Amino acid sequence: MARAALSADAEVLPEADRLDGFAHPRETGAVIGHGEAERIFADALASKRMHHAWLITGAAGIGKATLAYRFARAALAREGERDLFGDALDVAIDSTAYRQVTALSHPGLLVIRRGYDAKAKRFAQSIAVDDVRRLKSFLAMSAEEGGRRVIIVDSADELNMNAANALLKSLEEPPSRTVFLIVSSAPGRLLATIRSRCRMLPLSPLSADDLRRAVQTALTAANKAEPSPEVWADMERISGGSVRRALTLADTGGFTLQARIDKLLASLPKLDMAAAHGLGDELQGAANDAKFVLFGGLLADTLARLIRAEATGQGSAADVSLAHRLIGPARLATFAELWETLARERAEAMQLNLDRKSLILTSLMRLESASRTPS
Repeated sequence: MARAALSADAEVLPEADRLDGFAHPRETGAVIGHGEAERIFADALASKRMHHAWLITGAAGIGKATLAYRFARAALAREGERDLFGDALDVAIDSTAYRQVTALSHPGLLVIRRGYDAKAKRFAQSIAVDDVRRLKSFLAMSAEEGGRRVIIVDSADELNMNAANALLKSLEEPPSRTVFLIVSSAPGRLLATIRSRCRMLPLSPLSADDLRRAVQTALTAANKAEPSPEVWADMERISGGSVRRALTLADTGGFTLQARIDKLLASLPKLDMAAAHGLGDELQGAANDAKFVLFGGLLADTLARLIRAEATGQGSAADVSLAHRLIGPARLATFAELWETLARERAEAMQLNLDRKSLILTSLMRLESASRTPS
């Protein structure tokens, strides 16, 4: 009862992984576009040789956490709670397992994620070692009626070093009938020893049709209007197959932000510093978290798209033209390395709560410098 009460109390607090105005991944019953991954999980659940740790990877916002919670419901459901007439991972919506996992009150479920400091009114910048140490008391309890226990780490990209090492220790000595579901958008940055102890389950970005279905479902559930038909094509192009990105674009003026990024890149090799400073000022402060994260993702995706256009000649006519002017064959390696650098610096800025305007200006000036490198 204590665990359930604590979970219920925590539920009223903000959640770092919740997109404002939309359902949380654990509140979403269906997973769209990842049928093969569902089948793999279902087969493992039906077998007697379930791997103890799964690393669910893929771009941000494509359904990794939704899949993890869907599997958790199926793994924790009692006999008779599974929907025998639906898909293999379906659990009856009125079942105890479904309700408890949705409320984070199931005694067999532990979720490790960034916490919220109600007094300071802000999220922790990383998952700390104390968050992972909760595993010790959780695993010391007997599983309910001989059932399974499920630990979801969402996301492992936010573990600090001490927390990562603490998680590794539990992965090295896995208790029986315990499954770790580790969510990551950047598995290459995790400890190699964590990766080696997990079964990899990579998810791909959603197709255009699946993206539209998922976005329509989320907007309907949130009582929000769908974008106009002429907006859909831009949403599909910019979102990169990410439902979260598409919803953020639709809900926070993301198309305007993309247009500003495009204009700044078009100004290179002479950066429009006034526009860069204006953007940096606008994205400062905790109130602009969603837009800052969106900016970082849009800039990274736009740069990746230009690099790909220069390397392959494929893409829109505008992308190919801009890529050839800014990058060209001689700068291709420089821009590819810069993409990695910007991704790393963005992750560090988020984890360490560094000055956002400084990061934005530094990133744009790095692009300016790269575009001026002699070809």
